[in-house]
Amino acid sequence: MNKLKLRILSAIVCGLIYSNISVAQLNPANLSNLNLGEIHGNFQLDAQYYIPDSTIGAPNVPEKMLSNGFANIIYTRGKFTAGVRYESYLNALQGFDSRYQGNGIQYRFATYKSDALEVTVGNFYQQFGNGLVLRSYEERGLGFDNALDGVRLKYEPVKGIYLTGLTGKQRSFMTQGPGLVRGFDGEMQINETFKKLEEKKLKITFGGSFVSRYQQDDNPDLILPENVGAYAGRFQINRNNFNMHGEWATKINDPNAANNNIYKPGEAEIISASYALKGFAVSASASRADNMNFRSDRSATLNNLLLNYTPALNKNHTYSLLTFYPYASQPNGEFQFSGEVNWKAIKKPKYKLDITVNYSGSNDLDTTRIETNADSSRQGYKTNSYFMGKKVFFRDFYVEVNQKFGKKFKASVMYAYQEYNKGVIQEPGFPTIYSHIVIADLTYRLKGESTVRLELQNLTTRQDKQDWAQAMLEYTFNSHWFAAAFDQYNYGNLIVSERYQYYGGTIGYNKNANRITLSYGRQRAGIFCVGGICRQVPASNGITLSVTSSF
Repeated sequence: MNKLKLRILSAIVCGLIYSNISVAQLNPANLSNLNLGEIHGNFQLDAQYYIPDSTIGAPNVPEKMLSNGFANIIYTRGKFTAGVRYESYLNALQGFDSRYQGNGIQYRFATYKSDALEVTVGNFYQQFGNGLVLRSYEERGLGFDNALDGVRLKYEPVKGIYLTGLTGKQRSFMTQGPGLVRGFDGEMQINETFKKLEEKKLKITFGGSFVSRYQQDDNPDLILPENVGAYAGRFQINRNNFNMHGEWATKINDPNAANNNIYKPGEAEIISASYALKGFAVSASASRADNMNFRSDRSATLNNLLLNYTPALNKNHTYSLLTFYPYASQPNGEFQFSGEVNWKAIKKPKYKLDITVNYSGSNDLDTTRIETNADSSRQGYKTNSYFMGKKVFFRDFYVEVNQKFGKKFKASVMYAYQEYNKGVIQEPGFPTIYSHIVIADLTYRLKGESTVRLELQNLTTRQDKQDWAQAMLEYTFNSHWFAAAFDQYNYGNLIVSERYQYYGGTIGYNKNANRITLSYGRQRAGIFCVGGICRQVPASNGITLSVTSSF
């Protein structure tokens, strides 16, 4: 942000603080009665000193030390809120896009909210429905931030009706993308709008969205649509223990780098339902995406300038070996499904037994390619059936059992079978990987606040680098201090000389809203994903410092 914008924001904040303060009020005796507002925020720093390690293929880091840092400062006074986020990438950590470089205020905003109207200028995040046509958000661990910079209005004309309109440009690392984004969303919560329905058990919500991207046609070989519109409709139904929601979206022809410049319209759908009783719950979801890669810049690739979001329905795992082969959403063509059952078999607090079973997967769509020389409309392919095709992208069958044994000991045991089409999800040429993963997580409470936790994991597969094992021992001294050590071993690699070990240790301190951790160890190369959005992480060896604080 340039100096002029910073001065304008500072003037707004200062003006609102002092606009109602008279000379008499500035008397020290009256200062305690003034409403000067509140300032809150948070800070985070991640820095790593890289140690050369050619054995595991760690890339050379000329700077030796890299760091990512940021600080949010939020000021609130009455109906007014303003804030800035200062970011620092000197240079960005390995695995983050190198276009994150330097320092600066990359996020700033001011919001005023009256009884029915809310106005935001500057940067903001916004999602319409499930995000099929618009999801602007931040996932710092992935280096993902597609914040909008512009103006947003929210208005509630009558109770239960919520309207949102916005216009802006998307963030692209330390700059902005070329496309202009305009959007509108409306939602009606029927039971709030009509008084006669307020006390009814059946709750119904309807909503609809429209998002448009404008980008000048600068292609000498193709006639490209400069205004690309996407529409969506959604619903949600709740009654007692039953919940269902769904959304449908469509996008006009949008030739872009991600779909090889074809003119086929896009569409996406998602539906989810759940039912819960005391001690038992079941849920199921399905989604479909067909040429639904929507960006504010038609030439952007990877995770840059994404406008919409097609969520991955597979279970979000946290254990290391379960995330070796994570699924990345395929918005150009996929059919996903997921089902889960949760059962509290024993409800007694001292001996609770919880069982979770989940099955999820993704296939391609049943399509037929249209040869370019026979396709004057450049549709690229035709979709033969609404439902899934024969090619498997991903499968995950997962069982988890959690058992308490009195007040001091608890255990979690997990088993997963996964199929991962690496040639589709990562890059052509790789085979499908079939793996079995077994995990045991054991926790024992010692005297006072001390606990010891042992985590054992094993992955077996005949593809890729074959079998892996991991062990971690964690000791919590008290509510402030903890330490952990781990070793990840590729013991089944058919190339004996490449049976590497990825070991490390961490010590950490927590107090109030502050957390400091210091780690040393090796990191294997792989993919890190959150909700179907992924980034490649290179191998590394070094010392990492992480500091987080909020106030």
